[in-house]
Amino acid sequence: MIWIIGGTSEAVELVKRLRDKVKYIVTCATEGEREFLQDENLIVSRLNEEGMEGLIKKYSVDMIIDMSHPYAVEVTSNARLASQRCGIKYVRFVRGKSDINDECIFLSSYEECIEYLKDVKGCVFFTTGSKNIKDFEKVKGDNRFVYRVLPSLLSIEECVKYGVLMKDIVAVLGPFSEEMNIAMFKEYNADYVVTKDSGKIGGTEEKVTACKKLGIKLIIIGRQDEDGIYSMDEIERIILP
Repeated sequence: MIWIIGGTSEAVELVKRLRDKVKYIVTCATEGEREFLQDENLIVSRLNEEGMEGLIKKYSVDMIIDMSHPYAVEVTSNARLASQRCGIKYVRFVRGKSDINDECIFLSSYEECIEYLKDVKGCVFFTTGSKNIKDFEKVKGDNRFVYRVLPSLLSIEECVKYGVLMKDIVAVLGPFSEEMNIAMFKEYNADYVVTKDSGKIGGTEEKVTACKKLGIKLIIIGRQDEDGIYSMDEIERIILP
């Protein structure tokens, strides 16, 4: 049994390739994933390391294919540990990084980004989702912080929970073209845009070019290098030799 840790477009693509060829289950953290992956083997659950071990035993999993988001570091860490404890094979798919130009402000972590934001003035447009709104709001001061989040109940609840005004919520599904980014950043008079390096498939390059054309400072929260496989074809060959 193959266990695919999903939540990304790459996971959806892999399931399409494997369907009817091998026994698998695929997991994701939220119900919203069903909109992109309508599969009878989809399990929606937030799993800690102990929960992962339980799932491995319940479904007799003998290989984990970790297709989780590059910033879901806790998921990946728990999956590696669970595979080791259960004595099964673990394979990590790694999404390639973007080509970042020197005009961007590159910061190595969310913590470093929060420190940087303490000294900015103006409007900051966040494209990092809803997970870190709590931490960003602590350093907002007199600035305007605008959050582009998924149009899901969970995302809106996070905004409401931490006092984000409706006028500062942009609930829409990406990735976005350069033209769409330009329109949004101009509409909100953004002085800064904060993003993650989600790679080409995650729309990072379109944000880079949009900010460059508008003269907006782009803050990129980097991610650590990972050991793993960058090719979807190679992942498929491992599963279906």
